[in-house]
Amino acid sequence: MVYSSVKIPIGKVLLYDIRKNLYMQDLSNSVRAFIADEERFGAHNYLPLDVVITRGEGAWLWDVDGRKYLDCISAYSAVNQGHCHPRIQAALVQQAKRLTLTSRSLRNDRMPEFLRRLTELCGYDMALPVNTGVEAIETAIKLVRKWGYEVKGINDDTAEIIVFTNNFHGRTTTVISASATPEYRKHFGPLTPGFVFVPYGDADALERAITPNTCAVLIEPIQGEGGVIVPPEGFLKRAWALCKEHDVLFVADEIQTGLGRTGELFACDHDGVKPDVLVVGKALGGGFYPVAAVLANTPIMGLFKPGEHGSTFGGNPLGSAVAIAAMEVIVEEKLAERARYAGAKIMQGLRTIHTPLVRELRGRGLLIGIEFTLPARKLSEALLERGVAAKDTHENVLRIAPPLVIDDEAIAYFLNAYKDALSNISA
Repeated sequence: MVYSSVKIPIGKVLLYDIRKNLYMQDLSNSVRAFIADEERFGAHNYLPLDVVITRGEGAWLWDVDGRKYLDCISAYSAVNQGHCHPRIQAALVQQAKRLTLTSRSLRNDRMPEFLRRLTELCGYDMALPVNTGVEAIETAIKLVRKWGYEVKGINDDTAEIIVFTNNFHGRTTTVISASATPEYRKHFGPLTPGFVFVPYGDADALERAITPNTCAVLIEPIQGEGGVIVPPEGFLKRAWALCKEHDVLFVADEIQTGLGRTGELFACDHDGVKPDVLVVGKALGGGFYPVAAVLANTPIMGLFKPGEHGSTFGGNPLGSAVAIAAMEVIVEEKLAERARYAGAKIMQGLRTIHTPLVRELRGRGLLIGIEFTLPARKLSEALLERGVAAKDTHENVLRIAPPLVIDDEAIAYFLNAYKDALSNISA
């Protein structure tokens, strides 16, 4: 079906103008058809790149026209193990033939092994399995508030959680209430109270913000969506120490940074910090299935009683089987070490490409941010033309986060494409 003369509702015209009018772009009829259907029948809560992917393998993607792209997005760390990893795929298929869902009203034979493997890997007594990262953040918020009331002795409905400017923990109503970014909050109120904002990386401001009502500090050890912001040296360690000093729980959102992405199993490991509550997700599902979890030791996690929290799909046998295989791949294929090596090689290559368009390079492992003096969307589109899929964030930052299985040949491919894109934009 060709949509060269598709009728678009009036409300769509502005969107098409903003996107430089997709019908003026050099797109095939098949790509136009897919995009037109998505724009016509889907809500406009994303502004994706105009490429339609149909297949993935390892660090590579192919579109519906057969063109190959190096994936430098990794579904925001959900495919750390690479696309369609055969070991995780086999676990999915095998389990799908046996049992996929029971709900938590019954026990299943896969969740216990998943919980054991996960707690052993992460170093905690207990885990609460859910589906998505934001669901895990919501779970953590409930858990630390409950701890605040029942253990710390905070008066009912007065507990506060300290969060940081420029953070991103998801987009539910409560979680956007913990965000200082106006576009996440505007016209979605009334918002949930109980969050106190301090500047990211400012330990003195954090100390001043702690009160007897503070039950937790919620932090990303590296702010990914916020532009790959790495905190100042020693900040995480001091923040963790302040929590210990003031009887406050340290909650680490490692949904994007965890499970090998930054060159250690968790980004907090770089600073020798052990969170009281650890939130994981994305790569836990290996790119096949949404799996996330909250981990803590028994004195904290044991506060939840039957009926106080739940998730129909959380800990389902299919997701559990996938997560077991996903963790095995991360550990046995040494993907954290691979991220450390590949990230260093990419950063080294980026530093040899001199241009006034780059304001700053930052990151750890295979979570790299390139801040430009111009909108990063221009670089993102230029790279796409050269067979590299990379996404802009916070207007001027290009995030480079390929699957951890990326090899040297693919790294060279990226650096060549990046250098060529820059030279053409400069011209």
